[in-house]
Parts: sequence; structure tokens; C-alpha cells
Amino acid sequence: MNDSWKERWDERYRGDEFAYGEHPNNYLKEQLEKLSEGAILFPAEGEGRNAVFAAKLGWSVSAFDISLEGKNKALRLADANNVTIDYQVGELQTLDYQPGQFDAIALIYAHFPADIKSHYHKTLEYYLRKGGLIIFEAFSKRHIDYIARNEKVGGPKDIDMLFSIDEIKSDFPNYEIIELAEKEIELNEGLFHNGVGSVIRFVGRKK
Repeated sequence: MNDSWKERWDERYRGDEFAYGEHPNNYLKEQLEKLSEGAILFPAEGEGRNAVFAAKLGWSVSAFDISLEGKNKALRLADANNVTIDYQVGELQTLDYQPGQFDAIALIYAHFPADIKSHYHKTLEYYLRKGGLIIFEAFSKRHIDYIARNEKVGGPKDIDMLFSIDEIKSDFPNYEIIELAEKEIELNEGLFHNGVGSVIRFVGRKK
């Protein structure tokens, strides 16, 4: 990822307010509350709202992002909630995760650049144990139409960074599909996710 991408996210996370709020994503919350605790990874975790929630449930939490400002906010939030998270800054290929290290990987609005998003998905599988879960929510390609009506809903304006059901099937072929659907939902997450949008939701168990 180039420096402009990193600067964009540092700028978003530099303010005192939490860009996407301090509370967890609703879909992630719903899924984690069904599960026994284990080791979980949060790619592109930003300011840490989801990682901190998982830690409060008793999960052993790892997270990464390219933004140092995001890490600083995440550690501040973790401290305020009396939990610990392992948060690294860097691109996936520079980090030291181990094969089969995680029981779950949560991709929550992890909109990587279009030219690497499928590669990241396929690489992340390497770090998930057999029988482990992918928990995924991100904007669908149809979301472009929702942004045109209301920019406050947020999300990438580059359609190639958005997702389709077919892409998820292609990126995660070795999974039992527990849920895979495109849905219209209403978001109320901090400053940048507000309004009705279109998302892909996926829960898959690695075979």
C-alpha cells in the first residue's frame, strides 16, 4: 500500500472522536456472543472498537492496521476498558502471525485496496486453524447507489473495493458456508457510518 493510503487513515483516526464509534459492529457482536472464546485476529482494525469488545468477552485478541494513529486510539480504548490487545502496525506480509494461530478471523469493513483484497483474504486463511471461523461484514458493490443518495453512510467509492457474493465464494472456497447474504441494513457507527447501506455478510467454517 502506498503512503497516501496510510496518510488517509492516519488523518481519519487523528481526531479525538472515534471515527466509527467505540461500540462493536452489531453483526460481529451477534456472532461472537454465540461462540466460546479463543484466539481471534482483526485485520484493518482501525481504532479498536471490535477488538476491545472481543477482549471483554475473554478472547485472546490480535489486530493489525497500517495506521499508527489507529493503534494509538485502540490501545487507549483497551486501557479504558481494562483489557489487553496485541496490536501491530504494518501490512500483512510484514507481520509474524503463525499458521493455524487463530480460532476466528473477523473482517469488519476491511476494505483493502482492490489490487490486493483477494490476495489478503487467501493469505489470512493460512493463519486460521481447521474448523476456525471467518466472520465478515463489508459493503457490497450495490452500495455505490446508496452512497450516491447519502454520502454519510460511508464506504469506498471505488466499486472494485466493494464485494459481491461470488467474490466471497471465490476468495474463501474451502469453507462450509454458515451464512452468506447481501442485505440492506441501517448503520449508526460513529462519524462515518450513518444511514442505510448494502452489505455482504459471511460466516464460514474452514474445512
